[in-house]
Amino acid sequence: MVMKKELLDILACPKCKGDLTLTEKGDGLICKACRLRYPIRDDIPIMLIDEAEPIEPSKA
Repeated sequence: MVMKKELLDILACPKCKGDLTLTEKGDGLICKACRLRYPIRDDIPIMLIDEAEPIEPSKA
């Protein structure tokens, strides 16, 4: 299932409250400001800072 645009529009990074973008594979949400990736598991975005993964600058 692809994340609906309406949901993506209302979600914000829990750390900085910034915008999130969907990964190319659709398996996570990226905050470019924090350089964090929030995973999507079973079509549910896991919006916990402790669950976020740091991303490399080239992937942001």
